[in-house]
Amino acid sequence: VFSDGAVGFGPVFEKQPVDTIYPEESLEANITMNCQAKANPPATYRWMLNDREIDIGAERKHYSLTEGNLVISNPVKSKHVGKYSCSATNMYGTIISKEASVQFGYLDPFSTDERTTVYVKEGQGAVVLCAPPPHFPAKLSFRWIFNEFPTFIQLDNRRYVCQTTGNLYISKVESSDRGNYSCIASSHSISKSVFSNYIPLQKYPADLRVKFPDTTALVGQNVTLECFALGNPVPEIHWRKMEGHLPQNHDLRMSGSQLHLYNIQVKDSGIYKCEAINSKGKDYHSAHVSVEAYPEWVEHITSKKKELHSNYTMSCKASGKPEPKIRWLKNGLKFNTGLVNLTLDNSGMYQCIAENRHGVIYANAELQVFACPPTFEHNPIKTVMVAKTSRAVLECRPYAAPKPSFTWSQGTELLSNSTRVFIWEDGSLEIRDVTQSDEGQYTCFASNILGKASSVVSLAVTDSTRITLPPSDADVNAGEDAWMRCAASHDPSLDITFIWSVDGRVIDLDKDSQHYERNGNSSDELKIKKAQVKHAGVYSCTAQTTADNVTASARLIVRGPPGAPGGVRVINKTETTVTLQWSRGADNHKSISKYTIQYRDDFSKDAWSNARTSPADVEGNAEMATVVNLFPWTEYEFRVIAANILGSGDPSKPSPKERTLDAVPVVAPSEVGGGGGTGRELIITWTPVQPKYHYGPNFGYILAFKPQDQKEWKRMKVTDSESKRYIHKDPSMAPVTPFDVKIKAFNSKGEGPFSIEAVVYSGQDAPSEAPAVIEGRALSALTAIVSWKHVANVEGYKVKFWTNQQDREGRAQEVAVSGMENHTRIEGLKPNSEYNIEVRGYNSAGYGPPSKRLKVQTKKPPPDRPPKIIGTKVKGQFINIAWEAVEPLSNESKVDGYRVLFKPKGNQTSTLYTTNKRSIDIPLLADKEFVVEIRAHTEGGVGAVSQIGFPGNGFILFLFFCELIDLK
Repeated sequence: VFSDGAVGFGPVFEKQPVDTIYPEESLEANITMNCQAKANPPATYRWMLNDREIDIGAERKHYSLTEGNLVISNPVKSKHVGKYSCSATNMYGTIISKEASVQFGYLDPFSTDERTTVYVKEGQGAVVLCAPPPHFPAKLSFRWIFNEFPTFIQLDNRRYVCQTTGNLYISKVESSDRGNYSCIASSHSISKSVFSNYIPLQKYPADLRVKFPDTTALVGQNVTLECFALGNPVPEIHWRKMEGHLPQNHDLRMSGSQLHLYNIQVKDSGIYKCEAINSKGKDYHSAHVSVEAYPEWVEHITSKKKELHSNYTMSCKASGKPEPKIRWLKNGLKFNTGLVNLTLDNSGMYQCIAENRHGVIYANAELQVFACPPTFEHNPIKTVMVAKTSRAVLECRPYAAPKPSFTWSQGTELLSNSTRVFIWEDGSLEIRDVTQSDEGQYTCFASNILGKASSVVSLAVTDSTRITLPPSDADVNAGEDAWMRCAASHDPSLDITFIWSVDGRVIDLDKDSQHYERNGNSSDELKIKKAQVKHAGVYSCTAQTTADNVTASARLIVRGPPGAPGGVRVINKTETTVTLQWSRGADNHKSISKYTIQYRDDFSKDAWSNARTSPADVEGNAEMATVVNLFPWTEYEFRVIAANILGSGDPSKPSPKERTLDAVPVVAPSEVGGGGGTGRELIITWTPVQPKYHYGPNFGYILAFKPQDQKEWKRMKVTDSESKRYIHKDPSMAPVTPFDVKIKAFNSKGEGPFSIEAVVYSGQDAPSEAPAVIEGRALSALTAIVSWKHVANVEGYKVKFWTNQQDREGRAQEVAVSGMENHTRIEGLKPNSEYNIEVRGYNSAGYGPPSKRLKVQTKKPPPDRPPKIIGTKVKGQFINIAWEAVEPLSNESKVDGYRVLFKPKGNQTSTLYTTNKRSIDIPLLADKEFVVEIRAHTEGGVGAVSQIGFPGNGFILFLFFCELIDLK
């Protein structure tokens, strides 16, 4: 039996188990599944694995309990994978947690098999396959390395990595793409990444290769749809939703190849389409996106205390897609809802469970059925104060079960229902049209089968509150001050408070102090400072005491700039004009005098500009105007701004985007030029026409060229609007021939004017002769010199060098040398290493043949130990410095002398001395600090340095006197 004083309660979960992925290579040899419940008395716990109870005692090798949490030690995949749930029990009942899975995560290494070389021509599309290894869970992220770690592929509109397969797509291969590629697969669930072997990549219309599948997502998730196409020119990717506009909560990533939908909702379901477009054609793909929903409570049970013999219906409703199924548990056992005429046995822990294929949710509640006689201990009746002629309600709410019956008395007189007095079903007493004679003490009597109780309440009657000075209507211009005044009479024994509101909303004078200010006690004044249009409305003054309140209202009119026009749309368009129509916005009590029209296009970077119109001035009574001087075949948005004598209002919402009609191009390409290249070809270059001057679809270029000594022009068409280079090849073309060249633009509407003519020379032949290497020798352990004889028709030379251990093509190094030079110094070499060296000439047509390969052996390195200074001694105007000899190791060069650098402090020139001895005399400087550095010298270079500093003649004299003392 639960009495009113009961303090115990059934279990309430504070922590429940969650899905866990345990990495197979984890160094932590345990898994912890949480289960903690608040309960009084404390709960006991049991755990289930795949609906079978775990015997903690019998299986303590792997299982242990810590405050309800299950710890799995040394997990074994074959034993411990599955669905776990826990139950918490005390004397009030049992509840069961939601299920949570334990899975083992892994990511195997890539196959060690050699990857096949991908061969592709420049300008074509390429796909490099990743082939990720076996793994769990399914979600991986992918990146690609180019040639060596950590040089990652930078993704753009030409290169894309599919995050489903890991494949690398290159829409149009360039010469710089040649190299070795490695796929990196990363599993964030187990914090592991693996690398594939390197895949070599050796030197049409839009063709979609990455296509998103039919996709099912849950409400609130983020969804990424992928589309990527191969093609030359590089295709553009466009997205749309077939049944309407793309959701507002979307953005485009990876140069448009990914459509990312944030926080997806059911209304975002539908067919999505991606289109890949270039000047050669287009390709498209569409698939369905279905949005379903995890179960979510619409209504669920909560803990209740209910009286004995009362009726109570438990209700649970859940939304979800598919629609969730609902089942019930009482103390962990199946239960059918519906409780009538409650008994004490109905007390316990109840669980409502909603489930669909996406998940399960639990609602837990405790029902306590109690019985007790009436008592006012926890809810005593309070004194009530009301004004004359108003309505009084005296509450009577004792704590009791079953529900008690009620009677009331005033003094010794028993009350019954009448025209003025009424006893409600919940025990409250209502007195209407209160008079002074109703003042006094009232007693409420409550009784049930277990006992009875009473409580006394006092009713005080006061004078009514009345508005004596109501606020008056006001009319001001925006930016001016306005006043509302209010006064009231009231019972002198009570305090009065004035509350101001506008259109039913109470004014927060602290929060809105920028525009509102008040003063007054028995009367009140509200000041609206620098009123704006938004402050207009009905202002109410409420005079309030503890007994009653009364309200009076007035209207404030604020005249200001007009509101935003609505419904802006295009009703007609030509190549350079559009006609707009709109509806008038609010004039805010001042006539609209004019309209301003603004526009923005794809090239304005979201900036709005004032448009030229016809008529030039759009009068305030107009709802239509024509915008002129627009660009053909350009997508525009428009907005309209109204103005009156008080200023300009807010702009309208932008119109739907509209594209003007197409027209013949009028702008020709600029900076026409070219030249270079190989023999028998003519290279023509130009600066492309800006997109806003394309004036129509299917934009391209017509190139006209002819040798200067001929009259007939040859015409070629280039259909790529982004092209800025064209190569014309002709086997009969003589090298370095002057051509007259001109270019014009075209689109589907026609051809534009030609550019200014330019003179461009055809290419020369590549060098045909290999340089003859005269000499190559090592200068030290790190440097070498090579020289050769000049060859004809070169712009420069490339000197390539590599060791026998290095791959010639992949890791060989190069030095570029001007065509005026016939020798170079190679630095940064490895000591004691044999290098192969080749020299070849080049020009704009390409490289000539390489020279005969020369081999050069670099010197052994110098000793890495500095000379040890063993003494200094003054000799008249000199100081003698001595050091120990440096003995080289077998892998170091022989010491053939020493280099001594004398460095005075300041800007004086340093002096370098060489000697075969192990000491040297250095001249002294008067009052000058200096430093001496000593290094061993070898054919491999100079070794490590020893350094000694001298502070000046004073220190030298000190050394001299010390030597005299030693002699004595």
